[in-house]
Amino acid sequence: MKKILIVDDSLAEVKLMQAVLQQAGYWPVALQDARQIESTIAAERPSLILLDVVMPDRNGFQACRELKGNAEFKSIPVVIVSSKNTDSDKFWAQQQGADGYVIKPFTPAELLGAVQRFV
Repeated sequence: MKKILIVDDSLAEVKLMQAVLQQAGYWPVALQDARQIESTIAAERPSLILLDVVMPDRNGFQACRELKGNAEFKSIPVVIVSSKNTDSDKFWAQQQGADGYVIKPFTPAELLGAVQRFV
C-alpha cells in the first residue's frame, strides 16, 4: 500500500484528502505543522507528498524548495494542493520543484488523478 503524506494546516482539508485516498487504497499520513515535514518523511517514507501553500511558520513553496534541494528527499514527488490558482502561482510552484498542482476545491477524481501520475 502506497503511503501519501498530507501536509495542510486545515483539519477539514486533511480529513477530506484522507477519506479520498483511503477509499482509493492509499495509506494517508497527515501532518498539520510544516516545520515537521523532514522528520515525518524520515520516519514514514511516503511515496508522495500533498502540500498546501498557505500555512503558518513555513509556506508550501518554501517547504517544496527545501525538499527538492535535499538529496535525501528530492526524489519524492510533491503535488501542491492550494486555493491559489493563478498561472503565476502554478509557475512559481514549478520553479520550486513541485511535480504537480491541484486547485482547491478539488474533486476526488482530480486529487486521485494527480496522485496516480506519480505513484
